[in-house]
Amino acid sequence: MAISATQIRRGMVLLFEGEPCKVMEFRHHTPGNLRAMIQTKLRNIKTGSSFEHRFRSVDSVERAALEQHEMEYMYSDGSHHHFMNTENYEQVALSGDDLGDAAQWLTPGLKIQAEFFEGAPIGIDLPPSMELTVTRTEPTMKGATVSNVNKPATLENGVIVTVPPFVNEGDRIRVDPTEGRYIERAK
Repeated sequence: MAISATQIRRGMVLLFEGEPCKVMEFRHHTPGNLRAMIQTKLRNIKTGSSFEHRFRSVDSVERAALEQHEMEYMYSDGSHHHFMNTENYEQVALSGDDLGDAAQWLTPGLKIQAEFFEGAPIGIDLPPSMELTVTRTEPTMKGATVSNVNKPATLENGVIVTVPPFVNEGDRIRVDPTEGRYIERAK
């Protein structure tokens, strides 16, 4: 599937010179009066080598055809994160590099969509929202209103997000894991 270079996002898998490459970083850049470009850092999935490439904003890139399977996160052994396919119970392991920022959101039993390229797992899609408990945050000050400045809160998985002042330790909150953003208090 062809997309415009301006639609490139972190975590996407592109076919670059016939090879599947994962976008590790990207940055839209418009220097002065010159044409816009997209600076990317790509990692070849087959060889593991990383390289940088600059696309022009008018370029068209090919997105790799990926299979999706529902997987359940089981555990981490320090170097890899282990998942089980919920359809056929096969187990696969992905490294922290394969998962990128998604690794910090993994909790045992979490069901995710895993992406496979030519039968091999290459990454995961987190759910659009997750419910987690706040384990540490500053106490609410008397008279704090919604208009007050937000504060940092540590969640049960160790991730720190910014929350409104009325959120307290022990509260269950809903967060967007792809953006690391507070959505609302969980009911």
